[in-house]
Amino acid sequence: MNQDRIEGNWKQVKGKVKEQWGKLTDDDLDVIAGKRDQLLGRIQQRHGLAKEDAEREVETFERRNPDFHFEKS
Repeated sequence: MNQDRIEGNWKQVKGKVKEQWGKLTDDDLDVIAGKRDQLLGRIQQRHGLAKEDAEREVETFERRNPDFHFEKS
């Protein structure tokens, strides 16, 4: 998925991300901007999860939202 498409989809999916991980702030979402590594780090930090647990949650989120996949860096 190219960067422009990720950014466009990110605007649409931000609400779903915030519903899933309610402790993420609007500033967190701005930093994440569709980037998988950023999301994983923020989930670990805000929700106190291990990396493997955060990864599992993101994978589940992506399966439930097949039109959006986070950018891998």
